[in-house]
Amino acid sequence: MIKNRIHVECEWLLFLSATEEISEVRKLKESEQARIRKIYLDLTVEDAEKVKEIEKTTNHDVKAIEYYVKDRLKEDPELVELTEWIHFACTSEDINNTAYAIMLSQARSDVLMGVMSKLTNEIDLMANSNASIAMLSRTHGQVASPTTLGKELRNSSERLKRQSVQFEKLEILGKFNGAVRNFNAHQSAYPNLDWPRLSAKFLNRLGLTINKYTTQIEPHDYIAEMFDCLKRFNQILLDFDRDIWTYVSLDYFKQKKVEGETGSSTMPHKINPIDFENSEGNLGIANALLQHMSSKLTVSRLQRDLSDSTVLRNVGSALSHCLLAYKSTLKGLTRLEVNQGKIQQDLNRSWEVLAEPVQTVMRKYGLSEPYERLKKATRGEQLDEELYQKVLKELQLPSEALAELQDLRPESYLGLAIELTKNNDQV
Repeated sequence: MIKNRIHVECEWLLFLSATEEISEVRKLKESEQARIRKIYLDLTVEDAEKVKEIEKTTNHDVKAIEYYVKDRLKEDPELVELTEWIHFACTSEDINNTAYAIMLSQARSDVLMGVMSKLTNEIDLMANSNASIAMLSRTHGQVASPTTLGKELRNSSERLKRQSVQFEKLEILGKFNGAVRNFNAHQSAYPNLDWPRLSAKFLNRLGLTINKYTTQIEPHDYIAEMFDCLKRFNQILLDFDRDIWTYVSLDYFKQKKVEGETGSSTMPHKINPIDFENSEGNLGIANALLQHMSSKLTVSRLQRDLSDSTVLRNVGSALSHCLLAYKSTLKGLTRLEVNQGKIQQDLNRSWEVLAEPVQTVMRKYGLSEPYERLKKATRGEQLDEELYQKVLKELQLPSEALAELQDLRPESYLGLAIELTKNNDQV
């Protein structure tokens, strides 16, 4: 945050220098501009500590930034004349909101989006490679109509992609308009300048979009939008983590053994799905923070209070927990191996799931009470192939329909699951 605040102060000075109507700030040579940018580009831990030392006296974090930048300019004989143009017409929130906006922009583009894309792509690859692997669905935890492993993985990747696209497109806003947004100080010095236009131009240079209507603070609505979107992404991923965990517990996935690893201090056989559990835990912490921030940051008394400042200091923590979760899920996925034998075994002993197509075909041919008859024969029962064939023969189906249903197997009763996985544009 210190670096981003210095970034804003330095770039504002450079912008004033480049604004022709402000002749009192001379035009700076490229070498001078570069030296000013080095103040934030080359910032070290020791430099940051100097800022904190100044803050011990000012008891004001942004004023400490201002004094630090001025001190650095005073070290340069060619730039010393510019010292009092640092923080020109600014309120602290001009610097802070812009610094946070830069930080959020960088966090999104340089950190989060890459991992989010990698995560969705990895799930997509798994969906493609398992598009044709039939398996039982489970609704209410009970066996249900068959699907494919690939189709269920595709469900998750498409949900995650939708949120990541929204997250990437959200505008990041800024305000640079003085104490209560009215450009009061700006107008007192340069009443003939179009300050709203200049403010927008400055923020655009920083990769931000101006929020035209603010109080002293940028109202943080866009941050709430970003965090709400992240929360949805995280909830979908948490849902995915739990599903994969369940499939591991059902033995549909095996986990690769890693030499030297221990699953339990007393049970030597165990390989625990800890990566998905770690992801779930971090997602919970992240969303607790994101939820509070998205609801709190949009509320500030009158033209401002300071409660947003306390909350904003936790942005890094929330995003860090997001990142830890995404990386944990990715790590967990690399250790999974599909156990087709177990998946097929469950299909082989669950022929009762074919009661659905049987009663549906009976409706087609006008047979009486198809649902009720299949319910009586199958509800709460586990059918193997022999029992399934016995039920069929008792239904008085037309010979053509009977032959088709006799050939049907749980692993072939898939509807369009394979096609929907391979062609995810199909509806």
